[in-house]
Amino acid sequence: MPQVVMYTTSWCPYCRAAKSLFAAKKVDFTEIEVSEEPKLRLDMERLSGRRTVPQIFINGKPIGGYDDVLSLETSGELDKLLNETQGTS
Repeated sequence: MPQVVMYTTSWCPYCRAAKSLFAAKKVDFTEIEVSEEPKLRLDMERLSGRRTVPQIFINGKPIGGYDDVLSLETSGELDKLLNETQGTS
């Protein structure tokens, strides 16, 4: 089972779209809401090198935001990432 972690804010339409994409694929994910948690946002920035949400990680690997994950989905690469085992990153 892939480990998917998504840093989000409650008001972000791209966050909602990313969550919908993973829900449609029946992929469970851990959501880390950073709206009112500056420390969590700093953690996200440190891990991803980016300040925008969502920031998505699959098996510990930073994927990027919604546009990035949608591009992976369109190319068929997202399923490959989701099917990798955690120890292969």
